Amino acid sequence: MTVTVETLEKLERKITLNLAATEVQSEVDARLKRLSRTVKMDGFRPGKVPLSVVAQRYGYSVHYEVINDKVGEAFSRAANEAKLRVAGQPRITEKDGAPEGQMAFDAVFEVYPEVKIADLSGAEIDKLSAEVDDAAIDRTLDILRKQRRSFAQRAQGTPAEDGDRVTVDFEGKIDGEPFEGGKAEHFQFLVGEGQMLKVFEDAVRGMKVGESKTFPLAFPEDYHGKDVAGKTADFLVTVRNIEAAHLPEVDAAFVKSLGIADGSVEGLRADVRKNLEREVKFRLQARNKRAVMDALVDKAELELPQIIVQAEVERLLEGARADLKARGIKDADQAPIPEDVVRPQAERRVRLGLVVAELVRAHELQAKPEQLKAHVQELASSYEKPQDVVKWYFSDQERLAEVEAMVLENNVTEFVLGKAKVNEKAVAFDELMAQG
Repeated sequence: MTVTVETLEKLERKITLNLAATEVQSEVDARLKRLSRTVKMDGFRPGKVPLSVVAQRYGYSVHYEVINDKVGEAFSRAANEAKLRVAGQPRITEKDGAPEGQMAFDAVFEVYPEVKIADLSGAEIDKLSAEVDDAAIDRTLDILRKQRRSFAQRAQGTPAEDGDRVTVDFEGKIDGEPFEGGKAEHFQFLVGEGQMLKVFEDAVRGMKVGESKTFPLAFPEDYHGKDVAGKTADFLVTVRNIEAAHLPEVDAAFVKSLGIADGSVEGLRADVRKNLEREVKFRLQARNKRAVMDALVDKAELELPQIIVQAEVERLLEGARADLKARGIKDADQAPIPEDVVRPQAERRVRLGLVVAELVRAHELQAKPEQLKAHVQELASSYEKPQDVVKWYFSDQERLAEVEAMVLENNVTEFVLGKAKVNEKAVAFDELMAQG
């Protein structure tokens, strides 16, 4: 079979496909005959419906199906013959003026681009590193202690301070009018822990039981309550109760409550260090991976298949609407989000996906079975029953595919770092954990 491929624009191509009308009709007749054996119609016994009646009822839809199937088969053969890597689905339209006894169709489609990656030795990448020190372990133990703190009544006349649990009544008004969510009784929060807006916390800090205070509070422009965002309210707050926090000592009882079998503080610190080091490793991998991917995008030259970009745009819009729905936004699935908002992100994702795929193909960076197993075991190691988690991953191909993608990206990251000019840069533990 000789296939003529016409280049329309950049990655867009066109192939003309020809079908013999007799071939189509023969397949239509065969399908109608098979259908007549099983179709049920009023007035006829099953399998006894005349072929002419079946053809009258189903002929058009069967003819349509056959043409779709035959054109699809012809396109696949033509694309394979021309050694084309087709991106997405072709747009197929029937042509007028086909030779007698023939049906002609134009298939317009895009092909995957040639990906050119410049010499990676010219790329400069900051590779981050971080250490888990004793101070990080101490801060983590403080968090664990706070999670298990208890509260006791403060002495009468003692002012509220950071860490205290206060019980308050409050009412806010905007221009003298109450607003939804602006009033509560016996409301509890922890002072200094960001549970309330800073102005509210600052007002309550230093107050005593029985005291009342009026103060202005300007809601931020991006406040989640849209009705009050950017507006200023006058609040009246009255303190009903103040309780001081008591943090447990880091002793054998505390250690055992956290599941450390030997009950030793050294065992707890070792366990905390192990968990923090695992978290640091994953965060460093993510940060260094982003730096590598940025460098790859800068070093790559390629055209983008617009059909793939559009599919990614639709996927991102669907994700954005799902996120709005999860936040309780009414009619989120109909939210009019302009495509231009997500198109740059879609284009970057498609570009990066094509570049990574080319690098994996050219340098055989696919995830190996032993890498998959090691990565799953590392992910599972922080759980109480790691083997159950390992089985959970390996029992589902979709979950395993996500792990495979992570390992593949790690392989690409290590390959690029091995080629590029790398600047080793130490980052503080707190900075790494804060940035995610």
